[in-house]
Amino acid sequence: MKVNQIDVDNSMKIIDLINQFDDSGVLGAGRVARACNILAEMIQDEDMSVFMSLGGPLIPGGMRNIVTKMINEGHVDLIISSGANITHDLVEAFGGAHYRHEGKDDEELNEEGIGRIADINVGSDDFTIFESEITEIFEKISSKKQVVSIQELLYEIGLLVDDENSFVATAARNNIPIFAPGLIDSMMGLQLWIFSQDHDFVVDAVADMHYLSDIVFESEKVGAVLLGGGLTKHYTLASNVIKGGLDAAIQITMDRPEAGSLGGAPLEEAKSWAKAKCGSSLASVVGDVTVIFPLIYAAALDKISGD
Repeated sequence: MKVNQIDVDNSMKIIDLINQFDDSGVLGAGRVARACNILAEMIQDEDMSVFMSLGGPLIPGGMRNIVTKMINEGHVDLIISSGANITHDLVEAFGGAHYRHEGKDDEELNEEGIGRIADINVGSDDFTIFESEITEIFEKISSKKQVVSIQELLYEIGLLVDDENSFVATAARNNIPIFAPGLIDSMMGLQLWIFSQDHDFVVDAVADMHYLSDIVFESEKVGAVLLGGGLTKHYTLASNVIKGGLDAAIQITMDRPEAGSLGGAPLEEAKSWAKAKCGSSLASVVGDVTVIFPLIYAAALDKISGD
């Protein structure tokens, strides 16, 4: 099939540009268009449960409102997040913020109590507030339950957070489960450990698998939106092995495949492990999630509204 050349003009909408990418059909443009088409199909398929994994600094990087919108719009049925993204969501929910890095030396930032994530800054004062607020929330939850799964913990936290832009709070109010297999590897995990030193409170990570496996088995089909790689990507893929793999998926990652890391592995590789079904609809896009996914989701919304 012929590669059509891409045209742009000053009246184009995002969907028009993605359609131009689709007509080209090759390289990054073609992969972005395929990912958009698959995302729109997953959202429109009433028989498909959509799992979304959040890896990398997505909330500090400005993706918070998009995740929350997807929950409110009913475009995602389950979230698997890093502990860091949950922590940073709550930092903002408790009144903190993330700031653009202004080029200061890292040792100077250390003296000023500022932590850096690439070109994003976070103040230690905001984490001090986070530590105080989350400890109060742990107190309330532990007074009702001494043993909880990670998913139950995040649900209870969400119910106690008053911020309509928080994806943790929005998920709880919409009964969208959040799983965080690496929760302990975050500032929230550190606070949880500190809290457990003088409280009879246990978080049972294994219990999550009972609930998650039930969701997989009860879903006629499962699709996935994999943003970033690492643990959250693998947990999403591996949870579907028990039913023969995903029916559809898109991934956006900056990781490379040469070293054999899961983060850089193309989704086609998942078929060999029965983490994606043979014949499943898959698209792997190499790029920055904070650039690519807003384009894909905005275009998918346009496609859905036009169908």
